[in-house]
Amino acid sequence: MRAATKEPDTRGECGESDAVMDTGRQSLWQEEPAARPRMAEPVRTAAVRAVIIVALTLIQAMVAFLSTMAGSWLAFPAVLSTVASTVVATWGVLDVWVTRQVWVQRNGVRSQPSSTARELRRERRRARRQQRLESREASSGVDRAAA
Repeated sequence: MRAATKEPDTRGECGESDAVMDTGRQSLWQEEPAARPRMAEPVRTAAVRAVIIVALTLIQAMVAFLSTMAGSWLAFPAVLSTVASTVVATWGVLDVWVTRQVWVQRNGVRSQPSSTARELRRERRRARRQQRLESREASSGVDRAAA
């Protein structure tokens, strides 16, 4: 969906004028910046995998429960496979967490240039440089006076 433009001479997709379509209302579609950035690709892949596995495990658990209540022969194999699926689902959820931790560790957190931590490091570096310069000047001044 596209929003109406302010120029009345522009034509729409089907040739109609935007001025004719503009009724003074706000457009239905407004782009807003995302509150949080998108997940990294490997993390998103692991999350989708985990959601599918957990959904299938829940369906399997429901089948096991209903077949147990009905007294069906399917109850025992369904319960066994549900236990195995629960282990796999737990692994899938942990995989999302581990993948996220590894991604953050490898790629780091993006910090802004004006961040407080970076500014403090800059100040400490300046202070160390200043101390080194002062100590060099003091030591060179003593050597010249002694000579």
